[in-house]
Amino acid sequence: MLEDFQKVQAHIVEKAQDLFARFGFRKTTMDEIAQAARKGKSSIYHYFQNKEEIFRAVVEKEANELKKAISQAVARETDPRAQLRAYVLTRMHALKNLANLYSAFRDDYIESYGFIERLRVGYDEFERSVISRILQAGVERGEFVIEDVGLMAYVIVVAFKGLEYPWAVAQDIAKIEENIDTLLHVLFYGLLKR
Repeated sequence: MLEDFQKVQAHIVEKAQDLFARFGFRKTTMDEIAQAARKGKSSIYHYFQNKEEIFRAVVEKEANELKKAISQAVARETDPRAQLRAYVLTRMHALKNLANLYSAFRDDYIESYGFIERLRVGYDEFERSVISRILQAGVERGEFVIEDVGLMAYVIVVAFKGLEYPWAVAQDIAKIEENIDTLLHVLFYGLLKR
């Protein structure tokens, strides 16, 4: 019985995910979600209390997909520099495909929902943790010289967040990858002539 309940919930979330990605949180209605899921509107309320709860499930699903993709991409690489590049590329490609998660992180009006802020904080912690592990491995291997790994991880995460929007709207993937490589080159080798 619980398994059937969870299957129906997952189906509703999947259909709502498409609608939210196309029309946004504000413009998507419970009627549209019910219609897409081939359920009566009243039966949707059996599985979710409101549209915000469905959106929360969609965004959490996408956050988990992104975390998994990043973790797998980083794990495939052994060199800390390659891990950092894999992290950035995977994150940027995934955010282009996970429209709801991106809008939850970007749109100010969604901020008023407490679960979004908690999700943002939790996701930021995940990113800093991944970057910290990569940087620490680089320090231990003698590839990086970093006095405060935690602070550097924070700076890198903030820098990439600042570039999310330009990269998300850019159409030329090759140019984005070139920009990422340039940014990583500056990060690894600095600006000063040696």
